[in-house]
Amino acid sequence: MKRKTIYTSAAIALLLGLAACTQDEAGFLPEGAEGTPIVFTATGLNPAATATAGTRAPVDGDWEGVQSVAVRMDGTVKAYNVTPSTSDNTSAMLTSDDPHYWTNHTDRLVTAWWPYTAGETTPPAVKVAADQSARKDFEGSDFIVAEEQTVSYGNPTLRFTHRTARVTVVLTDYTEGLKSVSLTDLSTENGNPAVIAPHDKGGDTYTALVAPQSVATGTTFITCKFTNGKVFVYKMKNDTDWQAGEEYTYTVSLAAAKDPGYTIEGDGSYTVTTADGLKNVAKLVNEEGKTDINITLDTDLTLTGEWTPIGTESQPYTGTFDGNGKTITGLTVTGSDRYTGLLGFIKGTVKNVVLTEINITSGTFVGGVAGWSFGGNIENCSVSGSVSGSDVGGVVGYQQGGSITGCSSSATVKGTQRAGGVAGATNSGATLTACYATGDVTVENDGTNNSHAGGVVGYNGGGTLTACYATGSVTGSGSGTIYVGGVTGSNNLGTLTACYHAKRNINGPNGTTGGVVGRNFKDSMIGGGIITACYWGDNGQTQGIGEDQVGTGGTTQVTDGNWSGAKDAMNAALKSVDSEWRYELTGKLPTLTKQ
Repeated sequence: MKRKTIYTSAAIALLLGLAACTQDEAGFLPEGAEGTPIVFTATGLNPAATATAGTRAPVDGDWEGVQSVAVRMDGTVKAYNVTPSTSDNTSAMLTSDDPHYWTNHTDRLVTAWWPYTAGETTPPAVKVAADQSARKDFEGSDFIVAEEQTVSYGNPTLRFTHRTARVTVVLTDYTEGLKSVSLTDLSTENGNPAVIAPHDKGGDTYTALVAPQSVATGTTFITCKFTNGKVFVYKMKNDTDWQAGEEYTYTVSLAAAKDPGYTIEGDGSYTVTTADGLKNVAKLVNEEGKTDINITLDTDLTLTGEWTPIGTESQPYTGTFDGNGKTITGLTVTGSDRYTGLLGFIKGTVKNVVLTEINITSGTFVGGVAGWSFGGNIENCSVSGSVSGSDVGGVVGYQQGGSITGCSSSATVKGTQRAGGVAGATNSGATLTACYATGDVTVENDGTNNSHAGGVVGYNGGGTLTACYATGSVTGSGSGTIYVGGVTGSNNLGTLTACYHAKRNINGPNGTTGGVVGRNFKDSMIGGGIITACYWGDNGQTQGIGEDQVGTGGTTQVTDGNWSGAKDAMNAALKSVDSEWRYELTGKLPTLTKQ
């Protein structure tokens, strides 16, 4: 009995020991009557640690800014506070004043989400804010869920994923005057907005959280509006699914939104409104071959930087450039290029242009308005500043045929071969009518060619000058043959009618320098060399023509300072050629008026 009793007691003790062990393993823990509070570890939002693009909210893929989440277990939803990890905030501890409990070691099925509304028992459908322009509204539009996840005793971890997609728009090329950016034509399922104002991250980058959805090819999904009223839209190029947890970045060039500085009128002409617009129409002519477009200025312009002339030898400008009486200031060209000016090589018309403070230093065929005019017409243009080159004029470097009418220049002109106050050279029947120059003209011969300097035209090769005058100094120097004249350095086969020079000095080699013309030449077959009713005043010369080579030299010096008689004689000559221009005295000197 005793042994049996002892055996029985031992057996009972063994059973009690086994029962105690089993009870402990089953998780009936001593912390409290309800069991042990469950503390979760939350992960999954760090884009570097997941396969998703990290659409954010938490904005940068971490837990900063999330204060609480809803946790459902066994059909009960409780609020858990979020404490981000102190190192990088890419994970967090979830604790609660009213927690779920471990009552045993059995794995549990848990669903958690943020944000949530009191009373929710399941995660709601994704619904984002229409206005996410403020950072808080962008962040508050995200929706993160850990759905139906199994957690284990000892390591209860919930891995959250984003239920929103993030759309990022990067704008390039031009954002000046940008008023708003929006995502448009979005799905409105579950009450989501059709239009979203994204958050401006800076650096021309905008981002928004959207409900996952399909976007069809051709959908206008990005719209940019500018303060000038212009609206630019961008369409989806391919069918696209915006999926939860992913980020989609679209780089959008707004180059087309940039104001080109011109408008295209109904007749196809271009109206220029800015300095950049003038540069842009130059590109249209030079680079895109739109050589026949008509161009009109709508406002005064100030140019900065190096100017690229409109029209080239291979792409000459053939349209009409109308300055509309507006002023272009600061045109600058440096280098050694040919065909330099506001326009480079023209076969069209330039009129009503006012150029001030120009600074052109270039190669051959240099003028304020045009480098070379091949049969073109230049009307009512004026120039001030300075120009220099080989064949150089205040208005045009070389006028081959065509006409220059009613133009003037006060620019300083410096050349090495042919230099004139208005035109460096004229040829092939070109006409200059009612043009004048008041700036100084200088030519310095480098010894390689003959040089010609004239107050109006450096070298008149078969052209006709009518009612033109100059009042600036004209100087020729250097080696070789140099012709210097108050009106033109050489009148080679050409015609001068009712032209004069007065006021400042004419300086050049003896025998090839004259108050009106340095050399006058007539061809036995072609003719020319005709000078009628042309005058010079006190300019340091005692002869009107320096070298008269068989021409007719109708030149007269005004020695008493009384130009009234010269004015009358010049008007009589003008009447004989049926000119619409007349001279009137302004002070002592004649000035031109249009009848």
